[in-house]
Amino acid sequence: MRWHWTLGLLCMTGCASLSRGLDGDPLDTEPIPKVERVYWVPLDEAMLVARRLLEEQRLDIFENNTTHELYSQSWEIGVNIRGNRTFERYLVRPEEVGPRQSIVRIFRLQYREADDAVEEGPLAQGSLRKTDHQYNHFREVFAHEKFEAVPQMEGFKLRRGFRDLPQERKLLMRLEMVPSLELVGGKASIPVRDVKVTGWTPETPDVAPRCGDPVEGVDALLTPGGTVLVADPMGTRELPDAAARMLCDATAKKLPVALALSVPSVDQAALDEYLTSAGKDADLERLLVLSDFFRRVDQDGRSSAGVIHLLEAARRLRAQGHAVSVVAFDSKAAAGNAREAEMAANLLAFRKDHPDAWMLVLAGDVHVRTGGVNWDSKFEPMGHRLTAALPGSQVRALDVGFARGAHYACRFNVWQQVDCDVHGINPAAEARQEPDTPRKVALFKEPGETGFHGRLYLGTLSPSLPVLQRNTKSVAQQQQPKPEDAAKPAEAEH
Repeated sequence: MRWHWTLGLLCMTGCASLSRGLDGDPLDTEPIPKVERVYWVPLDEAMLVARRLLEEQRLDIFENNTTHELYSQSWEIGVNIRGNRTFERYLVRPEEVGPRQSIVRIFRLQYREADDAVEEGPLAQGSLRKTDHQYNHFREVFAHEKFEAVPQMEGFKLRRGFRDLPQERKLLMRLEMVPSLELVGGKASIPVRDVKVTGWTPETPDVAPRCGDPVEGVDALLTPGGTVLVADPMGTRELPDAAARMLCDATAKKLPVALALSVPSVDQAALDEYLTSAGKDADLERLLVLSDFFRRVDQDGRSSAGVIHLLEAARRLRAQGHAVSVVAFDSKAAAGNAREAEMAANLLAFRKDHPDAWMLVLAGDVHVRTGGVNWDSKFEPMGHRLTAALPGSQVRALDVGFARGAHYACRFNVWQQVDCDVHGINPAAEARQEPDTPRKVALFKEPGETGFHGRLYLGTLSPSLPVLQRNTKSVAQQQQPKPEDAAKPAEAEH
């Protein structure tokens, strides 16, 4: 559904238009939106973030109890004599699209005193106001202002309302450029019953994998003994699909291939068993029974249906006679540097036994950096440890670029509670990809401070839900296509 710009100010009270903001703040390189931004956030959360955004600018914020619109205190533009003053204030208008979808429009209203004075008619005979000049210069125009009259201002005429895109851009960053959480450990209690994942059937267990559209520029990375680390935005369809294509291309070059997933290493035996199976429903069900990781109560996107599709692609390539391995390299419970060390050790152990394998590693942005992080000088990412332990080896780390979309992930909400659901995701300016452009690998001339050697462009991101879900699903999950049997205790994504 496309939501076109709707300007909520009529010309009878002032005309609205799109603007760079009355303070002249320049927009970044993101183009002016052509459709409304629908945030994957409940409306109360989005409005609370909008309130905090304005309060941080030292503005008092008021709420209309009827419309729930927010209004800021007003401020004068420049310093002028009474009768020629101009004031501005913010107006925030909410719109609920769904239980977890909302639109927040931020307007910047401009009021001019002179416009009101010019339109006043001549004084009636006997008026106590001696002159308009004296009246407009010396009355206390805010003394009788009532909140119920907002956005009107006594003695001032609403001149224009601007859609304040710089403020909306800041709101977008707060709502959709938020780090995802990886939940290490956790309770596993989701039962498994009649699991089905779209993409293969028991009647055709040996069908070839769907390699999909090509990834331009990937050939330069497909070398014997090479290690490619990819920053995983988690919970998307696009990254597993691109990874499957990269596996197809590597096996086409007759390379031994290893797919390294951010799954606890204790599940290695379960993955190996599935990799050598026929890929039938019973085989997938057994994998999910053996692995606590895919049955966690709170799942963070690493156990999505997209990951299962990728695992199945690896199984099918192996069934066709290619040398394909799967490596579970994550920790069960460690955190911080201890977790980074354990992940690196697991990958290095595999690399020691398979020096010629081309290895594709999917992990979070921070883990795959071959450089450091700017918030902790003592933190040593997994990618940095691999590079140090494999001097002269071909370790390459790829950041991801994409167009604004959505993914399944865990985040802290405004109340500092963990919220695992479908969330909007917006790229930084340097990682922005134009919609409907092909996926590709673009290598940098040299690594940056974070140690990325290039960027994998994925296109517009779409969410991939956990392959197993509890019956008490969130609203966002319920809005996905429903499974045929809603009474099952656990259901796979369809």
